[in-house]
Amino acid sequence: MESVTDHQVFDFFLSHAVADSELVLGVKELLEKQGAQVYVDWANDPQLDRSKVNAETAAVLRQRMKQSRSMLYLATDAASSSKWMPWELGFFDGYQPGGVAIFPLLDKETDVFVGQEYLGLYPTVTKDQVTGQQTVYVQDRKRWTTLREFKSHTRNWRNF
Repeated sequence: MESVTDHQVFDFFLSHAVADSELVLGVKELLEKQGAQVYVDWANDPQLDRSKVNAETAAVLRQRMKQSRSMLYLATDAASSSKWMPWELGFFDGYQPGGVAIFPLLDKETDVFVGQEYLGLYPTVTKDQVTGQQTVYVQDRKRWTTLREFKSHTRNWRNF
């Protein structure tokens, strides 16, 4: 993987539990196939040690979040035990309000996402028949926007 520069811009910062590495790579690949620039700490900055909370790792993650237009918080069973994810969510939301979406990764399509209570403050990535065809979109209560619009900050929120 080529090294990241401090001037590179990412469409999405993927906040995730390191235990979900296979899922994370799948999401990263899907987003990149749609033309998105995606940041995943251990893929883009392999020198980071997420097993330890330290000032150096936090400084790099802050910089990469500042270089990102949006954050996708990958909500899984493992996410609730992550030490970094709540910190990343708080930093990104404070730095770029309105730029976070929760992306629940469920075992089955019929499963219902029930995350930690504070995750309900944010819009959720979902797929459904919104525009007459199967599409991935970001839903915020009674309105929605496309994932493409969400990442580029041209959020044209539409009512259901």
